[in-house]
Amino acid sequence: MVIKRDIYIQKLISRKDNGAIKVITGVRRCGKSYILFNLYYEYLRSLGITEDHVVKIAFDSDEYEELLDYRKLGAYIRSLVKNSEPYYLLLDEIQFVPDFEKVLNGLNRYENLDIYVTGSNSRFLSSDVLSEFRGRGDEVRIYPLSFAEFLPYFDGDKTVAWRDFLTYGGLPRILYFKTDEQKSLYLQNLFTETYLKDIADRHNLRDETVLDTLVKILSSATGSLTNPTKLTNTFKSELKKDVSDKTIKSYIGYLEDSFLISEAQRYDVKGKKYISTTTKFYFTDIGLRNAVLNFRQYEPTHLMENIIYNELKVRGYNVDVGIVDVYGKDGSGKSVKTSVEIDFVCNQGSLRYYVQSAYSLPDSQKIDQEKKPLLNVKDFFKKIIIVNDNIKLWRSDDGIVFMNVLDFLCDKNSLDF
Repeated sequence: MVIKRDIYIQKLISRKDNGAIKVITGVRRCGKSYILFNLYYEYLRSLGITEDHVVKIAFDSDEYEELLDYRKLGAYIRSLVKNSEPYYLLLDEIQFVPDFEKVLNGLNRYENLDIYVTGSNSRFLSSDVLSEFRGRGDEVRIYPLSFAEFLPYFDGDKTVAWRDFLTYGGLPRILYFKTDEQKSLYLQNLFTETYLKDIADRHNLRDETVLDTLVKILSSATGSLTNPTKLTNTFKSELKKDVSDKTIKSYIGYLEDSFLISEAQRYDVKGKKYISTTTKFYFTDIGLRNAVLNFRQYEPTHLMENIIYNELKVRGYNVDVGIVDVYGKDGSGKSVKTSVEIDFVCNQGSLRYYVQSAYSLPDSQKIDQEKKPLLNVKDFFKKIIIVNDNIKLWRSDDGIVFMNVLDFLCDKNSLDF
């Protein structure tokens, strides 16, 4: 099965020969190696670039064990660059090479050598990568399959595919399994045997139970406001376990560094400032989130919200949780101020969209509830409510766009309808 990942191939093509080290990051098993070693390799070959001018090295293979010494790696690659024609260097799982930045910074001085590397661990958090490559790093973040990427390869219609995607997510390997049992076991084993053990080993965690419990708490509260203090109190009240704020903050950082979760900060739309007291966390893959909870806590409202968040990130938006102050009167006629939430404030350059996720809008009261935060934003950026209900795209008299979630997910230009 050849799964097309055109959005990422185009990102790599746009960076080709730009003089920077292309750093391909993302959660394990999301398809980084496949994109680089198969899809992008085939693209380079289609341009007429000969095989000896495309160097591929996978450092998690024992075939290249000797090259884990960065000096030997540098000497080997230099021996392959035999003329001034363009060469393309594709390196997979570069973090296995100690001091890899030394050899790559040196090789990057070759004007005819275009370098691409992948990595899966915390050293490949973008801020670290860019500093290690002295400003010569150019990150390309890879995500699991979006619904639009997933749908063409799923054996079933769009409605069935959506239910499956809500449950098992978009890690590419999921498409190879035929039964619910196979999909569930794959995700559960992957999470415990790969992701959690990888974090524990990398950070020398002697007791994995705190990390395991924290992941379960975050999974249960997907899309809910929280902070280290709240999480510490949850450990104390429900689990009778003392865990410090500092430890919780560190463990959340480990999960983010592994690209398992992503933080959405709260943003005061009118005050134009961030509110740091609480934030939300979303899982990079909804199937992994469900696997953590043994597929017992199926909440389509929160799952859809998580998937919309991921889709916006895939499309390259910076995504915050919006807060808007609303003024009104209480029962005695006294003026009161309340804060209401906009699920997502999406920014990309000069573009901005306000997006609400509403699984269902059964009546006018629910519609008014979802519209209220948007109507209290007094600017001219587009305001959208995405619903699971089977509706056709329409625009209300007050300018708010309503669209079905599958229409949103299946068209990359859907925000501009």
